[in-house]
Amino acid sequence: MKQLLKPSTRMLWWMAVLLGVSVLLGILQALGRGPVARLDGLFWTLLWMMIAAAGLDAVWLWRLPSPRARRHLAGSLGMGRWSEVRVELEHDSPRALHMTLFDHGPSEPDARYETENLPQDVVLRPQRTAQLTYRLRPASRGDFTFERTEILMRSPLRLWASRRYVPNHDIVRVYPDFARLQNGQLLGVENWLRQIGIRQQPRRGLGLEFHQLREFREGDSLRQIDWKATARHRAPIAREYQDERDQQILFMLDCGRRMRSQDGDLTHFDHGLNACLLLSYVALRQGDAVGLSTFAGEQDRHLPPAKGASQLNVLLNHLYNVNATQRPADYAVAMRNILVRQKRRALVVLITNLRDEDDEQLLEAVKQLSRHHRVLIASLREAVLDDLRQTPVQTWQQAVDYCGTVDLLNARSGLHERLTAHGVPVLDVRPSELGPELVSRYMSWKKAGAL
Repeated sequence: MKQLLKPSTRMLWWMAVLLGVSVLLGILQALGRGPVARLDGLFWTLLWMMIAAAGLDAVWLWRLPSPRARRHLAGSLGMGRWSEVRVELEHDSPRALHMTLFDHGPSEPDARYETENLPQDVVLRPQRTAQLTYRLRPASRGDFTFERTEILMRSPLRLWASRRYVPNHDIVRVYPDFARLQNGQLLGVENWLRQIGIRQQPRRGLGLEFHQLREFREGDSLRQIDWKATARHRAPIAREYQDERDQQILFMLDCGRRMRSQDGDLTHFDHGLNACLLLSYVALRQGDAVGLSTFAGEQDRHLPPAKGASQLNVLLNHLYNVNATQRPADYAVAMRNILVRQKRRALVVLITNLRDEDDEQLLEAVKQLSRHHRVLIASLREAVLDDLRQTPVQTWQQAVDYCGTVDLLNARSGLHERLTAHGVPVLDVRPSELGPELVSRYMSWKKAGAL
């Protein structure tokens, strides 16, 4: 355990007073005024008493054992959500200790977080346990490693302060904010889907997969009548269908440098990841299988499509510590890998940020992938581009920014039009709108039997 001993503010004030007295005595001695000899003896007596007291105070503090610290926090945290952290302190000293505590956050260099109510002053009573709480808000995902707690202890005479780093090791996982979907639960999901513009309207008899036989009702079409069952029951019997199930959805999530762009509190990558989780939740409830493949990352990951509510937990545990990198996206290699890994026909959703320089490479790779799978490209558009395009132009710099923005957007639109001309639909959306747009497109295609 590391320990640093330093003089307190009180100690520095006493030293400053003694220094001032010594200067005054020196001036009086130089001028030959006052009882210098008597004052000089009193000064040295005070000085030696001060040194002795400071020495004993320092020895007592140095030999005092450090308290024991234990941190209590949830095993998993949600990104962007405040969580409470509790720290317990114990010690074996026979007297009360006054100290200041600061709990050190995650040691990972890319871990971003905020804290509230730190540092805190605490009085640790003899043979008792002191508790204090503070709030933590992770601003990035991944494994957060807490290694130590910093404690500032004060000596009995308050002349010294000892800064100690007490080992206090904990590891927690920080999931996307969509971690609330764990165990297949999302509070008020139906209301939420309606609020963001998604309508799931039931229909009768117009699906693709047989569901059941039932009595003929007003509004049913004649082609729904099952004539054999009607003859058997001597009453009109209709066939009822449901949307086709057991389809497969595979996400291709770009982890390259373009996805590091920031929109609000989240990067494009985080927006894309949240959209994947939202569509996964909806698709799994529809009975479809969902999988995911990343590319341009530190270590690309592939999760084959699977069904069931537990698949969402698998996705969360598989992706919570994946982040965007500085690498460029190689679409040709990524799509070749999909062709090797995914043999059954699936809806492949590519989430990326397209540029006009991707033209030739991307077109050829997408055409090859489209021969075996249904492909949907979601191209994230920076919100700042829309803001610049709508800002009134009043200065020369604003005119330059406006022209550059329009040129970039036109180039993007040109690439999107060429992809659409080859039969590949493209969603050109702002990151915050990606989730609702993907779910709406998926539901419309599923209702129409176009997957």
